[in-house]
Amino acid sequence: MLLALMLLSAAEDWTRFRGPNGSGVATDKSAYPPSFTKPTWRSAVRPGKSSPVLTAKHVFLTAFEDDKLYTQCFERSTGKLLWERFVEKTRSESVNALNHPAALSPATDGENVYVFFKDFGLVSYSAAGKLRWKTPLGPFANVMGIGASPIVSGTDVILNIDQVEDSYIAAFDCKNGEIRWKTARQEPDSWGSPLLYHSSILTVARGLIGGHLASSGKRTLNYSGIPPTIVASPILAGDTLYFYGYGSDTPAPFAAKLARQDKNNDGQLSPDEYGDDAYTRGVGKYKGNRDGIVNRAEWDERARETLGLNGIFAVKLTAGLGELKAQELWRYEKSFSYIVPGPLLYDGVLYAVKNGGILTTFDAATGKVLKTGRISSQATGGYSASPVAADGKIYLANEEGCFPPTSSTNQSSLRRRSRKEPSMFARAPRSTSMHPSDFSAPWPSAPSGSR
Repeated sequence: MLLALMLLSAAEDWTRFRGPNGSGVATDKSAYPPSFTKPTWRSAVRPGKSSPVLTAKHVFLTAFEDDKLYTQCFERSTGKLLWERFVEKTRSESVNALNHPAALSPATDGENVYVFFKDFGLVSYSAAGKLRWKTPLGPFANVMGIGASPIVSGTDVILNIDQVEDSYIAAFDCKNGEIRWKTARQEPDSWGSPLLYHSSILTVARGLIGGHLASSGKRTLNYSGIPPTIVASPILAGDTLYFYGYGSDTPAPFAAKLARQDKNNDGQLSPDEYGDDAYTRGVGKYKGNRDGIVNRAEWDERARETLGLNGIFAVKLTAGLGELKAQELWRYEKSFSYIVPGPLLYDGVLYAVKNGGILTTFDAATGKVLKTGRISSQATGGYSASPVAADGKIYLANEEGCFPPTSSTNQSSLRRRSRKEPSMFARAPRSTSMHPSDFSAPWPSAPSGSR
């Protein structure tokens, strides 16, 4: 998945997926550009779908090519490739086609870089490119592929591994990669990256908001009543957690699936029939007798697990002594199925982008819909990149390399980048920007009384 991220022009670090605690918001006061027309520098990169992370001097990025899992380091001021290192891919797990071998973003403590590859494990390099340590992990039991990027908490690297069975969250020592603690989790497969809240690590996963003490992994929160499928990463603003997920009112009918894929009309589905369909492959691998053949009973068992809410939620958190409490503030129940980009909160407005370039904004305090519409008729297609914000601008990109126009009066600024020429720009994210006031009708500014 392509994940949009700021290449900050000032000295602010961007040390994890979506920057400061996963918010997607640059907090410095720099003037950010409205487009890619005059990049400070441009550098070729190897193929990958991770987001870059930044320190004062360096930009780190992961990639995959020729069965090698790369970590690349660029000079922040010039874009010069300083070094690249690789580990060999040790296995090929069957995952969703969008989940690239280098889809997960690195993390940095401001000096060293920590990268997690689902087809290898955890690796750390120094700023000079010296291999510090390797910790092989897996294989994993997530039919769509692990989706949570690592984060740094104090002197630990945190990995959240939610999978069909044997889910866990673990802390690895930044110095040597040795495991500090590992805690089993009841949440099955989910894909959002964790957040930090006071002394806890927050997760939003299948049907549960979870909390774990960063120092020990002890569970500090179990909050149920949320959707059964969580793909997009949550965001946190103060004590309020925002996220969306999806479920269905009724189980997906097996008859419809058979009509499309049961070539020999035997009333079940074999691997030859369902092919690279990751969802059905997971049913055959983990339900019933696990022989890879999907029958009605196995299908229905999995389909019942997807029953539940569908929408966007705001939940208020309270930190107590050794535990967290949560209370729903509002919810907006409408289809958020299959949405990969995470939400963005900026100046009191909550943004959510869907495939087709449909953008909806909400009053973050109340959940009231402020506006829904298409960003641009020329920037439709699939959206996997999470939006980011800086300097009063919202930056977006779709999977085809289209970047929405910077303003409703400057439609000609739409650009398309060839997917055959992966590259990285300075001073802008992998998208272009628009002001919250852009669109065919005005975007809402911050609601009255919000900040």
